[in-house]
Amino acid sequence: MASGKTRTHLVWDWNGTLLDDIHAVIHATNAAFAEVEVAPVTLEQYREMYCVPIPRFYERLMGRMPTEAEWERMDESFHRHYTEQRVACGLAVGVEELLTGWQRAGRSQSLLSMYGHEQLVPVVRGYGIEPRFVRVDGRTGPSGGSKALHMERHFAALAGVDGIAPEYSVVIGDALDDAVAAAHVGARAVLYTGGSHSRSSLEAAGVPVVDSLGEAVALAEALVG
Repeated sequence: MASGKTRTHLVWDWNGTLLDDIHAVIHATNAAFAEVEVAPVTLEQYREMYCVPIPRFYERLMGRMPTEAEWERMDESFHRHYTEQRVACGLAVGVEELLTGWQRAGRSQSLLSMYGHEQLVPVVRGYGIEPRFVRVDGRTGPSGGSKALHMERHFAALAGVDGIAPEYSVVIGDALDDAVAAAHVGARAVLYTGGSHSRSSLEAAGVPVVDSLGEAVALAEALVG
């Protein structure tokens, strides 16, 4: 079998990519907005306005940056409501087949999420797909930040796994921040329209944009080989 340095490694995002949870996210976001009497948003408005860090997203909709006390209330409300809604969410179309097929072909993949690590691991395990990944990493610091430093730590941990390196890796995610994080470490990115951003917003990243995860995997393989 070829070295890991000559095989494409996939780094999957979780929320909005592998997990089809955008409607749970909208529900939880609007619950958070209700804490500070901000009007609810539609899916379309969310996808046009969403950005990270999350306080900047809230600033876009509030017309000002939330105070520290408001942020704490909104963040607590979001996570509480999201946790309640997530149990009804399923994997995106074709995920199990894509992950299994990639693994059976002798290629590696990992999962990196901004969802808290202690919550992420049992959730991924519950969907029965944990064995498909060489590593599963969730956020270990405060919520609301950028993914770039998490991506850096992720690849530092992957460095000893069969020669996995950023230059032979493709990040598949649903947010502009996924492309930013990929560029930060020298990896490529493919963005998927099924999650947090509109297609027009994703295209601003200057990386390939696709409408299905099957397309994303095929394109990732073509990008690196």
